[in-house]
Amino acid sequence: MPNKSQILLIDDEPDSCKALSLLLSKAGYSVESCHSGEKALSLLRTHPFDLIISDLLLPGVSGIDILKQVKEDSPETCVILITGNASAETAVEAMKEGALDYITKPFNFERLKIQVAKALEKSRLVLENQYLRQQLHGRYRFDNIIGTSQAMQLVFERMEKIAGTDSTILVLGASGTGKELVAKAIHYNSSRKDKPFIAINCGAIPEDLLESELFGHVKGAFTSAVADKPGKFEVANGGTIFLDEIGDMPLHLQMKLLRVLQEHEIERIGSSRKIHLDVRLISATNVDLQLKVKEGRFREDLYYRLNVIPIHLPPLKERRGDIPQLARYFMEKICKEMNRPLIGIGVDALRAMEAYDWPGNVREMENIIERTVALTDSTEIGCSDLPSDIGKFQSQELTITPKITANGIDMNQVIADIERELIVQALDLGHGVKARAAELLNINRTTLVEKIKRLGVDA
Repeated sequence: MPNKSQILLIDDEPDSCKALSLLLSKAGYSVESCHSGEKALSLLRTHPFDLIISDLLLPGVSGIDILKQVKEDSPETCVILITGNASAETAVEAMKEGALDYITKPFNFERLKIQVAKALEKSRLVLENQYLRQQLHGRYRFDNIIGTSQAMQLVFERMEKIAGTDSTILVLGASGTGKELVAKAIHYNSSRKDKPFIAINCGAIPEDLLESELFGHVKGAFTSAVADKPGKFEVANGGTIFLDEIGDMPLHLQMKLLRVLQEHEIERIGSSRKIHLDVRLISATNVDLQLKVKEGRFREDLYYRLNVIPIHLPPLKERRGDIPQLARYFMEKICKEMNRPLIGIGVDALRAMEAYDWPGNVREMENIIERTVALTDSTEIGCSDLPSDIGKFQSQELTITPKITANGIDMNQVIADIERELIVQALDLGHGVKARAAELLNINRTTLVEKIKRLGVDA
């Protein structure tokens, strides 16, 4: 039984008020009592209470008046009304105005204790739910997605522009780039943030089960349908549904999905009853949908319905400048989860991580740092602590500075070779776009063009 729950008791009959107050105090609650509605409203303006128990018939300000004020100022606070008249009409009026329950005189103390415990548990769950929603909203703020590179700034800019709309979004990017994280950030920064966010991976569910998962079924629709079951679209109603790996959806379901997008309604398998939908769709894929359309493996009309606003997430190797920040973020997060003191990352380890191509992208980095933290006893991660295919980049990184021999070196030639190699790498990362390559090298585009000509780089 909670010891610190605050209860406000309002009853204009002093003996009744005293008896109830004594009972609730013995049950472990902190009770404040008063004998008028005016005094109660004054207390409510200055003190928070977990539960209000009020007589319905009070002189002046009535119990219904108090109930209305509580629901206006603090909707999550539960109210139980006391009445000497147990008529259905009285109960219905109280419930319509938002009362959780009502009790009748003379009191059944055992029943009252149960009602109070249930009311306080409901208040606790409501507050806990509000707290969790606040945590979710904070966790998925745009500025909580790591990335200061220009590529990621462009992604953030687009996300901010579209979050307040209901436009259909297609998130494009390789596996592990954070497509679901982007979808959640858009949802929790939209007007739908207090409604459900439902995610489903179209490639992880067998084809014969996917239709039921998406659209639901009624009892008896097929052999194993032993009860009615709502689909993910129905559960997401009012909120956002995220269809990951949409490119893996079978063609016959693509047709059904297209109809849902056009009609804004679904039918459960085995039912003809139409269910109206108000759902925002965000889909994602790591494959080339345009190529699938050309090959006849993805419907062209559905592709255009999904691709209203595309967001392209670059692979980690195209945003190497974000790697140190990401690595430190995951190190801090994982050390905290494992209840370990914060482990540092050495300069050589960071260089090796920046040189590695990260085929598994951000997800691979998080997994590797988790493994490294679990296995190391060091206070700082070095190259030797990293997997060999990442740690080996330490030596490659250092070979960029040649050794001077007894015969000397041609410094101008060495510098030209280094410049040429860096420009080739930048052009490769920037897919041949000189402006992007110049940004990666932290030089002006005109300077880059001049160097390309002077050094004879094939661009």
